[in-house]
Amino acid sequence: MTWTVEYLKEALEDMKGLEKSSRIQVINGIRKVSQNPLPASEGGYGKALGNKHEMKLAGFCKIKFSALGIRAVYKLIRDKEHMLIVVVSVRADEEVYKEASKRKNKYFL
Repeated sequence: MTWTVEYLKEALEDMKGLEKSSRIQVINGIRKVSQNPLPASEGGYGKALGNKHEMKLAGFCKIKFSALGIRAVYKLIRDKEHMLIVVVSVRADEEVYKEASKRKNKYFL
């Protein structure tokens, strides 16, 4: 069963900033993961994040687009079977995780 994919408004802006070919690959990857976005430890496609330094991202998952150097971070809204895309960005210097932490603090606390 496919989960409903939603985006934070900032994540939509992230997507608009990608090159068209990269954006298509990211959309296709998100669509694939949405078929089973649970963490791998629960039999899904997601890769669970944890708490590292000031970035407390336990409860969030990521999708790696290794060839593009891009990561998408998402939060599962389990009771509604929604996959909420929080950020889509380059991994360089862990920027994607820092931004995810900022948005987490804005929307989830």
